[in-house]
Amino acid sequence: MQDLIKLLHLAGAIVWLGGMTFMLVALRPAAHALLQPPQRLPLIAAVVARFFVAVWLSVAALLFSGLAMLLAAGMKGAPLGWHLMLGIGLLMFLVFGHLHFGPWRRMKLAVAAADWPEGGRRMGQVTLLVKLNFVLGWVAVAAVVLVH
Repeated sequence: MQDLIKLLHLAGAIVWLGGMTFMLVALRPAAHALLQPPQRLPLIAAVVARFFVAVWLSVAALLFSGLAMLLAAGMKGAPLGWHLMLGIGLLMFLVFGHLHFGPWRRMKLAVAAADWPEGGRRMGQVTLLVKLNFVLGWVAVAAVVLVH
């Protein structure tokens, strides 16, 4: 059972970090180079909307599996890296919640209203928060692997 919980945890992390990698390294730069805002912003909004469903599922999987592993090991018996990962993960969840209910919601409204300058501004905020979570995600991975 512990192996299945660990697999669930890894799957959640891979989906979330992989999706952020795709958005930051492939989707956004290519769309920015090839499309004007009236085409670019609706495309990015549609792709990110689908991705955010996967992120919410990943958040649930990470919370469930991470807490299950911590509790099974005992909070005092768990390695320091696990505690660091928990703290960083909770910060990531908070950043994502702010991103989702703040700049992302406003970006969708701007795209629906064809307000391209506002949509672009909000997309910049979304991108900044995704970059923050991307860095935090890799710091969490490094903490659990390198800190014993």
